[in-house]
Amino acid sequence: MLNKLLAQADSIAIGGHVRPDGDCVGSCMGLYQYIREVWKEKAVDVYLEDIPDVHKFIEATKDIRHEIVQGKTYDLFICLDCGDADRLGFSLPLFRSARKTFCVDHHVSNREFADVNYIFPDASSTSELVYDLTDKDKISTRTAEALYLGIVHDTGVFQYSCASPSTFEAAAELLRKGIDGPKIIEDTFYEKTYAQNQVLGRALLESILLLEGRCIASYLTKKQMEFYGVTAKDLDGIVSQLRVTKGVEAALFLYELEPNVYKVSLRSGDMVDVSRVAQYFGGGGHKKAAGFSMTGTHRDVMSNVIKQIALQLPDTEEKES
Repeated sequence: MLNKLLAQADSIAIGGHVRPDGDCVGSCMGLYQYIREVWKEKAVDVYLEDIPDVHKFIEATKDIRHEIVQGKTYDLFICLDCGDADRLGFSLPLFRSARKTFCVDHHVSNREFADVNYIFPDASSTSELVYDLTDKDKISTRTAEALYLGIVHDTGVFQYSCASPSTFEAAAELLRKGIDGPKIIEDTFYEKTYAQNQVLGRALLESILLLEGRCIASYLTKKQMEFYGVTAKDLDGIVSQLRVTKGVEAALFLYELEPNVYKVSLRSGDMVDVSRVAQYFGGGGHKKAAGFSMTGTHRDVMSNVIKQIALQLPDTEEKES
């Protein structure tokens, strides 16, 4: 499928979702490098918002374009890790003007909005799907490290239930390309700056248990983020840390994007499908990891989200502990 689409296009754009995470960066940069190395005659550009500094060990991230040239049209736009076109953010006009569009994604909320779609909600990550689409013999070490990054981040270092036998097989093949897997995991997943640890500590300290201890919630205002000198890129992992609290079935973490506008991240265990909650509020994601944005005070946002989570947790009452 991928080879056929690439063969028909002279100019190619790759785009990922707003506020790029590890899988978004990994899949976009992995595919970008693969096309540059295997399809050398093609003109390819990659469009992403500013990415976390820890992902910039991938050399080709220096080529990322953060703005578009008005009127520029591509033969093929490849959309990666996006549940819907609007999630492309600033690169959406390029998607709309492209002669052909192709979407590769694993979000259960994806409704196949491109001309050609490769959507597998049960896949561990978009990076694994990109791996599936490539010629394995032609994957270089640089491409492998990017795809490995994406797989590692969307599986929580292979801890989540989305990590299937095929995920481990893909990771093993990527390791055989000569990448330093342990270093990628340590440097991009576990290592945190002092400021990141401070905001994590605050989020944990200020968290509250709800629904008889089966849900946990915390938040950060824009003012608090400015005090600690952090941005949205520094908040990865907080909601997952909240989720591992004993007895908790669902966790929500929200941070203020602008006055009274919050980004909400959700994680869950086996009982709650947070993608349903996110879709109710206009967002999307996976059964155990989803998100959306909402306007209101942090109390209003939490209250509305908790009500939707409670519908999936029988015999619970909305009370703090």
